[in-house]
Order: sequence, then structure tokens, then C-alpha cells
Amino acid sequence: MSKTICVYCSSSDAIDRVYFEAAAELGRQLAVRGWSLVYGGGNVGLMGAVAEAVHAEGGRVVGVIPRTLADKGLAYAAADEMIITRDLRERKATMEARADAFIALPGGFGTLEELVEIVTLKQLSFHSKAMVLLNTAGFYDGLLEVFERMYALQFAKPVYRKLYHVADTAADALDHIAAYQPPVLDQKWYGQPDRAGLEA
Repeated sequence: MSKTICVYCSSSDAIDRVYFEAAAELGRQLAVRGWSLVYGGGNVGLMGAVAEAVHAEGGRVVGVIPRTLADKGLAYAAADEMIITRDLRERKATMEARADAFIALPGGFGTLEELVEIVTLKQLSFHSKAMVLLNTAGFYDGLLEVFERMYALQFAKPVYRKLYHVADTAADALDHIAAYQPPVLDQKWYGQPDRAGLEA
């Protein structure tokens, strides 16, 4: 069945080639499966690499970019569809609505904000779509350590590891999405703590 995959990723051209290679491989494999790409609409960094790779294999590319960034010449002109939004919030909402699943390639603050928002929305049952972190060259190891610390200190329940899948390769990421079934999760909230000691 055809799917539309939302990919979050870096707009930096200064990063190591290993990340560009991973982005290009993801784009190729998306297109080979007959799946479409929806992404942040950029022509730079990993954004441009994944979009160009999808097109190189005959796939469909949908870009979503805020007007201010499009006006800077950062939009991918070859996109099959380019949606211009008012701002970043509208961009994220549009990408989420168009997507059947999400993949986060390595990226900066914007990518981190996007992937954590999608995980949070899934935790709160606003959606049940697959979320994959493509952990190229161990990029997300540090973030995953932060997540593990949250579980250990009971800021989040360990069952919420099921909110996301960590993949080392594009094939692993897409295979997970192809076979994905939404997990059964506990409610977010822990029981009320004993506050007696705090109120003394």
C-alpha cells in the first residue's frame, strides 16, 4: 500500500558526507517502494539530498515551507507539490496531517523539536503513527541516553520506549513502518505521589 512518509532532517550543508549518504539512501528506498515524501521543502542540507534522491528514482516529493524561507530562495523548485505556510507551526501541522509515518534523520534544533513533538503527541494519543529515529553514525545516542534517564527517574514510563523505533539503516526504518502496528500504551500519568514529606 502506498504511504506518505514525513522526513525531518538538517538543512546544513556543512555536515559530514555520511549523513548525506544516509539521506540519499532513504530517499531512494522510499521511491523504490512507491512511497511519497513530505518534508520541510528545502533545497539545502539533508532536505535537498533526500528530495533529490526520491526524484532520481521517480518518486513523489511534497514540500512544506514557510513563506519567509521560500522568499530566501530555500524552496526545492522541483517539488511535485510545494505548500507555502504562514509560519513554522502551520508547516508542522501540515506535514503531520499529510503523513502516514515519520522518520527523523540527523538534524539540529528544528529537527529535535519536530521529532519530540511527534513523540509527545503520540504519547497523549493525538495520533498513533510510526515514529522512527534514523540513528546514522550513532547521532541520536546522546538523546536516547536522555530518554533513558527520564525513564529511570520516572519522568516518563519505560513503556514509552514503544513510542519510537531506533533504526541504523534506511531499510530497517522502512521495514518497521511497513510492518507497524500501533502499540498499546499506559496512560501518561503516574499515580499521585506521597506529598506528606514535601508539605512538612
